[in-house]
Amino acid sequence: MSLAIKFQQVSGEYQKLQVDLSKAIEARQRLDAQLSENELVKQEFAQLTAENDVYKQIGPVLVKQDQAEAKTNVETRLQFIRGEIKRLEGQIKDIEQKQDIKKQELVNIQTAIQQEGPQATGQYPSLAPPPSLAV
Repeated sequence: MSLAIKFQQVSGEYQKLQVDLSKAIEARQRLDAQLSENELVKQEFAQLTAENDVYKQIGPVLVKQDQAEAKTNVETRLQFIRGEIKRLEGQIKDIEQKQDIKKQELVNIQTAIQQEGPQATGQYPSLAPPPSLAV
């Protein structure tokens, strides 16, 4: 396989990793928003007294809900969201590591092309511009 073709292949893999990282970061941001919302609800529940009623919206209807059950549901939701955030953080770290490897691979190929190209053909190979290597 020629270096130019390998460069294009690795470049495509790097760009796919950039897209994957972007999606993971967006998902992480959505979970952060959900976490904040649910923490606010938990704080509001902490201020309730036994006489207060709690309602849950189901479609256009408010349905009375047991206060203890509502608090348990919010706490369960918070645990789930925190678990998902932790999972996504691991995924983001993994993607960033893979990106670093691909970036180094691109630099190595590009260096090899520059060293080999002019000597082998007497001219520089025509390559597409390299992808942004910024993280």
